[in-house]
Amino acid sequence: MNKENKTQIITDLAERLATNKNFYLADTSELPSDKTSSLRKKCFDQKIKLIVVKNSLLQKAMERTNDEEFKPLYTALKGSTSIMFCESAAAPAKLIKEFRMTNKKPVLKGAFVEQSVYIGDDQLDVLAAIKSKNELIGDIIGLLQSPIRNVISGLTSSERKFAGEDNTPSELPE
Repeated sequence: MNKENKTQIITDLAERLATNKNFYLADTSELPSDKTSSLRKKCFDQKIKLIVVKNSLLQKAMERTNDEEFKPLYTALKGSTSIMFCESAAAPAKLIKEFRMTNKKPVLKGAFVEQSVYIGDDQLDVLAAIKSKNELIGDIIGLLQSPIRNVISGLTSSERKFAGEDNTPSELPE
């Protein structure tokens, strides 16, 4: 690979790092070609961009972004590295967990999610549990609606009692 190619790869990676707020570093080495193809297809289906990168080029791209937040990830840049770019913070972690039910790899080396750094495969469960923005909004709306429903329910039952429409069975006149 000549210097021009390396410079172009570093520039492309730096642009992706600057525009994507979530990415994962994984070790996909030693996967047979059919398993690698399957992983790539699953990534494509879930809108995750999977790229195999050279560690030295990725580190130079990280340095080029002038983002100090990437520095803790430098320790993860050993051995074979694939980078997974995504919109959803938890999608790659869920994909890795699902894929590892039948395979030993990919192994999570590190992740940069919503300006937080996660190092090591032991962080996979934490990353998979991250809720998306829409899930959090749904949870908040549900929490806000619950007290309102209780108040409305209480008011409507009190209204019936005032109007003489008590729900207790009345005795029939003889």
